[in-house]
Amino acid sequence: MSAQPKRVKRPISGWVVLDKPFNMTSTQAVGKIRWLFSAAKAGHAGTLDPLATGILPIALGEATKAVPQVQDGTKIYRFAIKWGEATTTDDAEGEVIFTSEVRPERAALEAILPQFTGTILQRPPIFSALKIDGERAYDLARAGEAVELQPREIDVDAIRLIDHGAEQSTLEVTCGKGTYVRSLARDIAEALGTRGHVSLLHRAAVGPFHDEDAVTIEQLEALDCAERDALLKPVWSGFTDLPEIRLDPHQASAVRHGNAVLLTGAGAPASVDECWASYKGEVLATGSVAFGQFQPRRVFNL
Repeated sequence: MSAQPKRVKRPISGWVVLDKPFNMTSTQAVGKIRWLFSAAKAGHAGTLDPLATGILPIALGEATKAVPQVQDGTKIYRFAIKWGEATTTDDAEGEVIFTSEVRPERAALEAILPQFTGTILQRPPIFSALKIDGERAYDLARAGEAVELQPREIDVDAIRLIDHGAEQSTLEVTCGKGTYVRSLARDIAEALGTRGHVSLLHRAAVGPFHDEDAVTIEQLEALDCAERDALLKPVWSGFTDLPEIRLDPHQASAVRHGNAVLLTGAGAPASVDECWASYKGEVLATGSVAFGQFQPRRVFNL
């Protein structure tokens, strides 16, 4: 039998806002999308647990340079807490290690939620990708070693109760980078004098990308190459939460070579911590403005 011809990798750039399916790792999802688009380069903006569903922004080509900005963006999660059981992983994948007969009343749950908003300290789950002396915490935990992670500051913008039942409640949280919803569920349950774990988890938003932007793997598989390409979001769509600096041809040429440029005109900003520069609607670079000069940090080759 003759060997199958090798798939040619394409230098394609843009975003696939994937609705990641249940029971698939983020790495598997990136591999699948990279294969479907024959992309030379791909990555994702923020790991989503295998048992979670929802928004996994996948960057192709030059969009991979925008991953840090997107994964640092605000996230929205909808999640269910199963009452009465704590697990090793703080979700449904783990073994039950503690039980409780206490089932919180709706009023008690709503009353305690303000304690979990603002800047709070959170202890990450031991089954997490955080590193301890160079080793992943989940690898140490699976090997039976004692894992102790120090509490970290996180920002929770809002948390609200969507539905309440005796055995399970559904909530929605808007939060910043580094928030573990599994830890949030565990801590809410303990604060109510019971135990609990995440039984369902859906990420509804990451930075500028939301549920309404998402496509499924099945939808992509049903399309031909040109139709799939048409669904790609442009690289700049990862920056819509940041100010845009529009450049003229001379400024654009300088920025393409990594040089700073003086911004002119009545509306030119004197200082911006983080922004992106564009020319004719396409991203040229991310960077900052100081003393009226745009200083590129990362240049895009589009």
